[in-house]
Amino acid sequence: MDEDKDYKAIIAGISAYTHQLRQTAPDVMKAFGAMAKSATASGVVDHKTKELIALAIGVTQRCDGCIGFHCKALVEAGATREEVIETLGMCVYMGGGPALMYAADALRAFDQFVQARATA
Repeated sequence: MDEDKDYKAIIAGISAYTHQLRQTAPDVMKAFGAMAKSATASGVVDHKTKELIALAIGVTQRCDGCIGFHCKALVEAGATREEVIETLGMCVYMGGGPALMYAADALRAFDQFVQARATA
């Protein structure tokens, strides 16, 4: 784990390159965006729960970008720190030590986005 990991910067950097992909592969990116919008929309399972699931997958797949984007979305969806921690506990249960390392980073990311929202 990198103590100085800045998830706001991580997702900004990724966003800059996904913008380039939208320019060079617009059909793929448009399809991905539509799939993301459909998958995360509230239905029988609400949007916040779907974002918690997405965070859990990002943690267990060890994806900093996914952790950043979904923690930001969880803050925007009104998730509590306790809901995130409980979700991360399931990640550790299912993924062991490697998931624990990324779960700690996910909590750092969530706290960073909460702080950014509070100071905005």
